[in-house]
Amino acid sequence: MRYLNRTELDEAERRHLPVIYAIWHGELLPALWTHRGRDISVLISEHRDGEIIARVAHFLGFRTVRGYTTRGASRALIGLGRELDAGYAVAITPDGPKGPHHSFAAGALLISQRSNRPILPVGIHASRAWRLDSWDRFVLPKPFARIIVQYGPFMAAPSVNPRALVDETPRFSAALDAALAEAEHEGGA
Repeated sequence: MRYLNRTELDEAERRHLPVIYAIWHGELLPALWTHRGRDISVLISEHRDGEIIARVAHFLGFRTVRGYTTRGASRALIGLGRELDAGYAVAITPDGPKGPHHSFAAGALLISQRSNRPILPVGIHASRAWRLDSWDRFVLPKPFARIIVQYGPFMAAPSVNPRALVDETPRFSAALDAALAEAEHEGGA
């Protein structure tokens, strides 16, 4: 495993400032593996497939918040806010749980705005992996794969009306795509 561009994250961790990790849904499994054992709470859907991921997350030492940032958003937002207030970083898949693929939903921005915590785009590449034939092209790293984790710069949600946050999603989506592209480049893809 190689971690790139950790300077801002290292400083935030040194100061015990929780952040909001943003990871594309397809890279969730390698993200759980590479970030295990840290004080991170993961937003996981209440759907049947979410139960499988929740069990894996618990096994790897993560806390979980169940819900969606779309349906039942209030409960998910409150739960994530409580985790941040308690000093835990949170991880969100802004295109999950159902897509569309690599489409950044505004829920992550709302959490950032309400909590005054930065979003950290995270791109992850596995040198050898199976990709499921699913909407998110879910990545299952093969044994002995080399994993590259590329952190983007911290980004704060703008102080605008929460309804206007949708207009900001392309900028955050581009940052997450850039982190993934850099991870793939560093991994030789």
